[in-house]
Formats: sequence, structure tokens, C-alpha cells
Amino acid sequence: MKKLFFLLLIGFNTVVAQQKLTLDDAVNIALKNSMGIQISKNNLKIAGINNNYGIAGGLPLVTATGSNTQQLINLRQKYNDPSKNTATDNASSNNLSANVTATELVYNAGRVVTAKKRLGEIESQSKQVLNSRALFVVYNVMLKYYDIIRQESYARTLERSIDASKQKLEIVKTQQSVGMANNADLFQAQVDLNTQQQNLKAQQLIVDQGKTDLLTLLTLNPDSTVTIEDTIVVDKKLQLASILSGVANNPDIVAANEQVTINRYIEKETGALRYPSLGVNGGFNLSRTQNSGVSQYSAILNENYGPFVGISLNIPIFNGTIYKRQQQVATVNTQNAALLRDTLALGYTANAVKSWQAYQNNLQQLEMAVENYNLSQQLLDLIIKRFQLHQATIVDVKNAQQSFENAGYLLTNTSYAAKAAEIQLKRFANQLSY
Repeated sequence: MKKLFFLLLIGFNTVVAQQKLTLDDAVNIALKNSMGIQISKNNLKIAGINNNYGIAGGLPLVTATGSNTQQLINLRQKYNDPSKNTATDNASSNNLSANVTATELVYNAGRVVTAKKRLGEIESQSKQVLNSRALFVVYNVMLKYYDIIRQESYARTLERSIDASKQKLEIVKTQQSVGMANNADLFQAQVDLNTQQQNLKAQQLIVDQGKTDLLTLLTLNPDSTVTIEDTIVVDKKLQLASILSGVANNPDIVAANEQVTINRYIEKETGALRYPSLGVNGGFNLSRTQNSGVSQYSAILNENYGPFVGISLNIPIFNGTIYKRQQQVATVNTQNAALLRDTLALGYTANAVKSWQAYQNNLQQLEMAVENYNLSQQLLDLIIKRFQLHQATIVDVKNAQQSFENAGYLLTNTSYAAKAAEIQLKRFANQLSY
């Protein structure tokens, strides 16, 4: 899974070959082109950006303000002594002010530290969501890839049966030429051959449509031409204990468990709102006012500047029990997250056991299916030879062909079912590789 996450981060340059498509090619292309994975990668990038002490509120806040105001003043001043009366029109006044302030939170009951841990957990959870999405994409690609192999394998069985039908037809023609076969056998042999060729064309349609589905899954042109040359090889060494122990490492379970941790941090952050918070602030102030054309009793320049420092203390006394109720809600949300995690884990464990049962059953059937296929092939060859010696009827050949086709169908489907169960088990245990 680490390899898979590394590939997701660095991206791919793989392009589908015009002729041959391997499983590695299919998986790499799907991971590169998946819109869902691209969204998950962007969400991970957002979570990484947000995982910062500044977002958590732990870095100082520095602000600067300034203003410069120019105005005209019409002034009328009257005193008890008329000689001091003043009248001024269109006097100008300029006021300049500037301020730089830095504020740093010193104590808030550990809310900043908890918030930073929560942001880190969210980033870690985003990685698990990306892994889960990638795991699901690989799972679907592998199922479709091996399904095509299954259908092509059965098509080869039909081709082998068609070869037998062609032999049968040639034998009938030879026998008819020496008077040992009638038209009924000839017509039946030709009908059997035509029917099997039609069945092969129908099977080829299934193969072609399967490839179209795979190309669509890879977000490629569905009209592309690809060739898959591979076989289904089932891993027969899986152990149930290893699978069940690996379920806990499934990215969905890990993400659900991380959600519980996130909710616990939210619970602590909400609880910290009920405690006092202490902060320090400092900065520099500048204020300058200049007047012209005003009364002789008014200052023409007033300027003050200098640094300042202070302490702010916020003590919540009563706010209608809002913080208390928010903390209670956060506690319930944590409990719900734990229940969802446990439910998800139980479901994954149950599905893993069911997949294991299917896996074991299909492995047992696979041995018999291989034996039946080999026997049916030998039987078909034997019946063809006996038919050539006029020791078997055309019905015997047809029955042998039907047995061979049924055995091939059973073998391909059993192989695929065992492989699908293996892939499902490895997905549950986060052990899926390619």
C-alpha cells in the first residue's frame, strides 16, 4: 500500500499500448486518470495547507492601520471678553495617525495545541481517504481485467470445440464419399458447426464489451483497440487470521478511527472555551494633528507617538450555557463516530469471513474443475478418433463437445470466482498489490 500511495504522489506517464495492455498498465492509467483520486489528492493538499499553527491560532496576530485626513474648518469662537472672539473661514487641518499592534495568545486552556493536533489528524485522515479511493479503483480494475481473461478463456474453449466440429464435418464428408454416412449426418455436422460459430461470435461480443467497460474505467477512449494476454493465477496461500488482523489496517477503518480522534479534539477545544484566556499585546502609536489659520488659542501642532504594551484577560462568566451545551454535543458526536467505526469494522470483518468462505469453496471446486476439463478434453479427442473409425455416432461427438464446453465454462468461472474472492480479501486487509 505504501507503493501505491507513493505512485499516487509522483503521478504516472504510462499510456495504453495500442496492442497489448498489462495489469500494471491498466492500474497505473486508472490511478492517473481517476477524477475521484484527483479530488482526493486536492483535498489532501488542502488539509496539508491547513495543518499550520497559524490556522490553529498559535501564531501572533500583527496588524497595521493608518489614516491621513485633510479638512477645511469654519471656526466661530465667542468669549465673555469680546476682544477674544475669533472668526476664521476656510482654516485647514491635517490629522495623521498610524498604529502597529501585535497580539499573542498566551493561555487558553490548551485550545491551540489541541487544534493543531486536530489539523494534523485531518491531514492524516485525508491520506487514508486517498488510499481508500485508490484501493477501490485498483480493485475494480483488477476485477474487470480478470473478467476479460475469463471470457477470452471460454472463447478459446469454444474455438477448440469448433475445431472438433470441423474435424467431425470432414470425417462425415469422407465417410459419405465411401457410402458410410448419409445426408442427415452431414447436415447435422454442418448445423452443429454453424451453431458453435454463432456461439463464438456471441462470446466475442462479451469480450469486446468487457474491454470497452475496462477502457471506460480507465477514462480512455472506449473505441480504442487493446489486447490482453494473461492468465488467472490464484494465490492459494492466504490465511484467515492474517486477513482478519489486516482489516484494522484498511484505510476506511483507519479513517473512521481517526474521525473519532478528531471529534475528541473538537470536544477538548469546545471545553476550553469555558476557561479564561490570557493574551499580551504591544505595538507603536503615532498621532499628529496640524492646524493653520485657527485661533491663537488653539495649538497649531499636536503630536504624540511611542510604544505600548498590555495584557488582556477574558474570563467567561455566563453566556446562557452555550459553551457547556456545545461541549455536550461534541461528546455525543464522538460517541457516534466511535459507533460508526465499530459498525464499519464489524461489517468489514463479516464480509471478509464471507469472502474467505467463498475463496475456500472455490479453491476446492477449482481442483475438480481442472480435472474435469482435462478429462473432457481427453474424452473429446477419444470420441473423435472413435467417430473416425465409425465406432461412435455423431450424437456421441456432440455430447462430448457439450461436456467439454461445460467443463471449460465451469473452469473459467471457478477460476475467476476464486480470484475475485482473493482480490476482495486482500482489499479488506489492505494487502492488495499488483
